[in-house]
Amino acid sequence: MDFQQIKELIELLNNSEIGEFKLQQNDLSLSIKTKHYYDTALANKLNMQAVSFATHLPPTPLHQAPVAPTMQTHITAPNPNLATNTGESGSVESSAKHITIKSPMLGTFYRSSSPDKPPYIKVGDEVSPGKVLCIIEAMKLFNEIESEISGRIIKVLADDASPVEYDQPLFLVEPI
Repeated sequence: MDFQQIKELIELLNNSEIGEFKLQQNDLSLSIKTKHYYDTALANKLNMQAVSFATHLPPTPLHQAPVAPTMQTHITAPNPNLATNTGESGSVESSAKHITIKSPMLGTFYRSSSPDKPPYIKVGDEVSPGKVLCIIEAMKLFNEIESEISGRIIKVLADDASPVEYDQPLFLVEPI
């Protein structure tokens, strides 16, 4: 195969919808990738990214921050054999009669819906299943964290507007 034949082959492939062409002939190995190959690869990559970022949330007005579906809290039940509950983020004092509510996700912890509003709950408040405890912002989505238990808030373990990690203790609750 001479240079002129290769040139004609490239021209022929460019005018077709063939994305990739490979030729193996004796000591010659030829591989040609056309713009269709790269267009298809890019389209597949963008399609995969769109699928991975797709959400099933209803559209929100432009002036309102998006709110993700309510997240359920992660609770550590009391263990009478342990005096403390130790996690990656440090230790939390806990007695056998207290339950630790932990963060179900990584994000920024907020005690209220905005800085000028009162916190959802404070020490001494009673909570019940379904009551919003806080908001955790993750990737510009504000996730309301609800209680799964009934009890009284003994201690708030995270600072307002501070980053929290998955499984980090947020509240200490005395069950009712």
